[in-house]
Amino acid sequence: MPSQTLKSVLAATGALALAATTAAPAFAQQQQPGQLTVLRTIDADNYDPIRSTATAAAEIVYLLADTLVSVDFDMQTVQPLLAESWEVSDDGLTYTFKLRQDVKFCSGRAMTAEDVVFSFERWLSPESSSPTKFRAGNVAEIRAINDHTVEYRLNEPYSDLLFQLALSFASVVDRESVEELGENFGVQGFGGTGPYCWNSWTPRQEVVLDKNPHYTWGPPIYENGTPQVERMVWRVIPEANTMMAAVQTGQADMTYYMAPFAIESLRAIPTLTVQQQDNYLYDNFVGFKTDKPVMNDPAMRRAINQAVNRDALAQAAFFGLGTALHSLLNPKVIDYDPATAELTPAYDPDAAIATLEEAGWELGSDGVRVKDGQRAEFLLYGIRNTQNPVMMEGMQADLRRIGVEMEIQLWDGTAAWGRLATQEFDAFVLSYPYVTATEALSLYFRSTQMPTPNRMNWNNEETDRLIDEARQATDDETRKAAIGAAQRQLVEADVWMPIVSQPMILVSGQRVEGARPHGIYGAGIYKGLDISLTD
Repeated sequence: MPSQTLKSVLAATGALALAATTAAPAFAQQQQPGQLTVLRTIDADNYDPIRSTATAAAEIVYLLADTLVSVDFDMQTVQPLLAESWEVSDDGLTYTFKLRQDVKFCSGRAMTAEDVVFSFERWLSPESSSPTKFRAGNVAEIRAINDHTVEYRLNEPYSDLLFQLALSFASVVDRESVEELGENFGVQGFGGTGPYCWNSWTPRQEVVLDKNPHYTWGPPIYENGTPQVERMVWRVIPEANTMMAAVQTGQADMTYYMAPFAIESLRAIPTLTVQQQDNYLYDNFVGFKTDKPVMNDPAMRRAINQAVNRDALAQAAFFGLGTALHSLLNPKVIDYDPATAELTPAYDPDAAIATLEEAGWELGSDGVRVKDGQRAEFLLYGIRNTQNPVMMEGMQADLRRIGVEMEIQLWDGTAAWGRLATQEFDAFVLSYPYVTATEALSLYFRSTQMPTPNRMNWNNEETDRLIDEARQATDDETRKAAIGAAQRQLVEADVWMPIVSQPMILVSGQRVEGARPHGIYGAGIYKGLDISLTD
């Protein structure tokens, strides 16, 4: 059963949902014919694909630019995009991409292999300091064989390459636009081959995109190869009730940022369509700094995993729409190891108490446990959003019942990432998107990723060896075996605590047809090529 704290939160958010159905919206915009208005709660700091890791950037970049390959709605299948076909050498070191010959940038200039090479070299350049260039693999050389053939040569095999080249960071951009705009590329303008072209950006308010008149090469996952909407306007509406009212009254067309408490009431409105992407991969977890006092005790990490009721947290934060995670990774991800579900500690507060007492953590007079003079208390950092306060307060209450004190400090998005790059906290709560098990573990658990994003400071030779073996595998069997062993090792070490797999829910109004949630790297509509308006 949820704790009293969680019950209070549920009651409060339920009252907010009732209020939203009667409140007059503060959002007041006249809908224009041919314009799709999409609402979201946050903005990005820029829209240069190599400079931002934000989901808020990726969802726009996917509309402004294309990648060599795409990912289907099943989040399992790589499909063509700018590359109509590709070949991989037997040793896994060379990928040869055959490009489409009908692709144009928004400027009307034809895209060639040299543009692909320029985009990748810009991404990988030391001068760019791109935080995502590790995703490109250990690159030896990328070169244009002719105008429509690119050779991508690696120093070592990289089993995850095609999936990584489908992410927005690997977008092909217009060299002329980059040279013209310089540091303002992705801030004051953008040149790409995507279905939409840059019109304007008003930070923290809206991004305006216009249909690319040249675009005919959409990926085969869509029925239409061309965009059906003349203009997209992405507006930032942080307040949940305002967003809910705007969609209800038809002042906006679409969102996948709707607060979970509102979804059930919106399903009952006949003019709205509510869809969920069942294959969405975006998980919440708590990570432990394994080299800090208290967190460096495996028994403490195991007890925390035993003491926290994940099902209650998922219910309270996502109103039954999210799925509590009882394994390190989402069971739907490529190369998920089912054995980790058996190894992950079940919710059992009595077992948590026994684990602590066997490890020498004795209950103090104030109700907090002590071992060798060290109190069982720790500091957790995270981003302040709708769900994190709910989940962390629930976790805090669960831990108090076993004699562990957790202090919570949550920061807004502008301050949080700086704080999370420090060593001043003991644990942290985050969420992240991914498409394969190898990607997830490579991102967070390799020692080369310390101090961020490996904020756990997990430095383990066996983990590195297994992840590298999976990354360099040239056959499925070897890759699955290695990354499965890595998953099991990390679960047994309780390096972090999985909480919930977030839902991807797309709400669209009566003007909208053909919408379908996708969700790669959190981008709900991806290319959006089948979306049309009835007016």
